[in-house]
Amino acid sequence: MGATKNILHQLRDYESRNITFMEGDGSWPIVWERARGTDVWDAEGRKYLDLTAAFGVAAAGHANPRVVRAGQAQMAKLPHAMGDVHPHALKAALARELSKITFERWERGQFKIKNSKLKKGQWRGKTIFCNSGFEAVEAALKTAILATNKPGVIAFEGAYHGLGYGALNATHREHFRGPFRGQLGGFAEFVGFPTTTAQLKRTASEIRDLLRYKEIGAVLVEPVQARGGINVPPPGFLPRLRRLCDEAGALLIVDEIYTGFGRTGKWFACEHSRTAPDLICLGKALTGGFPLSACVGRADLMDAAWPVSSGEAIHTSTFLGHPVGCAMALAQIAEIRREKLVSRSAQLGDFLLRELKRVIVNPQFDISIRGLGLMAGVELCLRGRVPATIAALRVIKEMLPRGFILLPEGAHGNVISFTPPLTITRRQLSGAVRALQKVLNHQ
Repeated sequence: MGATKNILHQLRDYESRNITFMEGDGSWPIVWERARGTDVWDAEGRKYLDLTAAFGVAAAGHANPRVVRAGQAQMAKLPHAMGDVHPHALKAALARELSKITFERWERGQFKIKNSKLKKGQWRGKTIFCNSGFEAVEAALKTAILATNKPGVIAFEGAYHGLGYGALNATHREHFRGPFRGQLGGFAEFVGFPTTTAQLKRTASEIRDLLRYKEIGAVLVEPVQARGGINVPPPGFLPRLRRLCDEAGALLIVDEIYTGFGRTGKWFACEHSRTAPDLICLGKALTGGFPLSACVGRADLMDAAWPVSSGEAIHTSTFLGHPVGCAMALAQIAEIRREKLVSRSAQLGDFLLRELKRVIVNPQFDISIRGLGLMAGVELCLRGRVPATIAALRVIKEMLPRGFILLPEGAHGNVISFTPPLTITRRQLSGAVRALQKVLNHQ
């Protein structure tokens, strides 16, 4: 424990104390040393199976050799360019690729957007590159007000869209919003996130009223809520949102920062209901490990919203479209395609849900298991649906020394989530589920 102890002491001394949680007995956290595929090794040389994909980033596996080589080659050639001034070739190539795998592919799949003026063969996406997920959300929010001249945004209870001051307006959890409420614009209206058909009817009615009586320019939604607790809506949810937005002239923004790039068994989760958004926010698995995100919008919408640059962009950043990130993103997308990881996620996700429902039982808890693709959650409640937060956190902590990295999700931290690399095997999943059951039996 020498190396780990020294590193944690340094963090305690020199990092803001609100960042890294440390147990007094030294049992949490581990210090990552290296990672490969589905495995992580800590500073003491111990090996773990990563069931988080490091917040969903390592979709094609940690340190995927082709993705790493692409980043290394670009780092040696051109480690930085000039964002919105003098571009580099890979920024153009990635923008083209993102158009191909979103709007152009959705047109071939005959997805429909009622208010689009695009004719057949003209569907394209246009991209604003960013660094982190919340910036992609904020680029989408800026696009919405430019396009509609309406400042209001409808978001959902349980939503997590990041913690920058723009995105924080639409992130629901009070833990994140409360300390900063006095500096927030307060432009978001929150409605319930439906997980049943009956709830969907109530939510649709709430949204219809808000669209009628408020100046609402956009509806911002995660197709599956990740940090909210792996909440999966009924199949008619996104199509209903699409119709409501079309009727009111509002934009539909889908936040696929977590769900994108095969996580739910489709390239993007909105494809489960064949619903094309106006804007899609991407990040996490986009590069497999480099901080790069993107807001991709319908070309006609983006052109109508954003003026032609006059030499001074009204939205930019120093590291916009970073060349190393673009190189890794192109390689990551190619790996997802080459290894058929989207269909693999769908197949393994079905297997994981079956295994969880078959194996995970404990009469002292009310257990709810749900998910889509390789995005699954095991919710622990006491009788009466009281969140079993302490028990869930204890299970996650006890899984760590057994060699499994898991995370809690949900407002109460009582949902044990599975978002492993899409390269994981059935055997690894089965082993993790059996280990979870053993630990759960000891609660």
